[in-house]
Order: sequence, then structure tokens, then C-alpha cells
Amino acid sequence: MLKILKKRYTYDHLAKLTNLPITVLNRYVKGHVLPSAERANDLLKVFKKKFDLKKELNDRIKWNKDGFLNNTDFVCDTLLLKLIANTIAIKYQNQKITKILTVAADGIPLSTYVAGELGVNLALAKKNREAGVAKFYEEDYSHRTSGVIQTLYIPKSELTSKDFVLIVDDVIRSGVTQSALVKLVNKSGGTLVGIFAIVAIGKIWQKEIKSVTELTPDVLVNVKEPEPS
Repeated sequence: MLKILKKRYTYDHLAKLTNLPITVLNRYVKGHVLPSAERANDLLKVFKKKFDLKKELNDRIKWNKDGFLNNTDFVCDTLLLKLIANTIAIKYQNQKITKILTVAADGIPLSTYVAGELGVNLALAKKNREAGVAKFYEEDYSHRTSGVIQTLYIPKSELTSKDFVLIVDDVIRSGVTQSALVKLVNKSGGTLVGIFAIVAIGKIWQKEIKSVTELTPDVLVNVKEPEPS
């Protein structure tokens, strides 16, 4: 947490916020020394007061001239992803989850951290069949903009009727990818517990998701579709 705050504040500023010497803060940030339980709790209170996760994400959202989201600033920041994963784990801590499901793309880093936080395995739906796997569940889907039909594959051994599944992804835009994941869960006979995404763009995805499940996805940040340039 201190490492994230250090990206926004100087050591002088952090020292004033925490009433701790700069030398001590430096050791904490670099991981050379761990704070006591009592001090860690005090630091957590400062962190919650000064750090707004949604604002942080909004500040990192960037678009290119063609209206495509550049997600690099949040899907590649391991500290931020760990914080998001912890947030997800707290939200779902009282629900039975046995598997985290995502597409083998930019959602993998966050999904891996979430699986670690919850102590469960990760299931990856891929766009190609693995040569060493004999049996798959598969689901076709198509993005309206391209019209190209793609297929997601997942080994039958990775998703079973005994699984309670949380779908995790970085971005929802059209919703067709997440819809395909829901259909894979249904084909396996597993139970869908929830859908989570860091960012949702526009509102088109809502209708798509409603067509396959009554569950409403949990989203940290909702943003409007960018205006055409």
C-alpha cells in the first residue's frame, strides 16, 4: 500500500501523513522491515483515507485516436492489481468459489492474483485448442464490429459440474466475450457465482450479459464510449 502511495506522494508528505520518520517509511516501502500489527493497522487507515481506487483507475484510462482503450497502465501494475484482487476477495469472501475463469488475454494477471487471494485454481479459456488435450467445452462468439466468428476452448477437466465459478476480466465493452464465458460455465454444469471487471465501457454490454445470466457484473469503473475523433 505504501508503495502505491509513494508513486503519488514524496517521503516528506508521507512522513507528515503517518507521523513516521522518512527512514522508517523507506524501509517499509522497500520491504526491508515489516511494521507491527498495530502500526500496519494505522497505516491502513491512512491509506484508505488518501487512496481512492476508482479515481486512480480513472486517471490511468487512456484512449487512442481510434477510440481504443489503452489498458497498459492498470493491467501491468502489479501493486495495483494486488489491491484490486484484495478488494474482490473481500467482496466474495462469504461466497463459495472454487474456480476463477478468464480468457487467455489481458485478464490473466488480475485473475491470477484473485485466484491466489481466494486460494482456488485458475481456468483459462483459449482461442486455440491445446494439442495435448482431448476433450473441450467450446463456445463461438462474434464481435459486432468485425463480424468474425471466434471460438473459446476450455479443457473439460478444468471446468466441472462441481465448480462454483467467478469470471474475472480487465474490461467489458461489448459483453460478448463475457457472455461466451458464461455459456462455457453453463455447458460444464458448473455454478456461476459472479462476473467482475475493472472497467466497463458504455452500456451495450448490459443487454448482452442479461441475455445469458441474471447476475449483474461487478465493475470498479464505468466510462462512456469515447467520442469519435
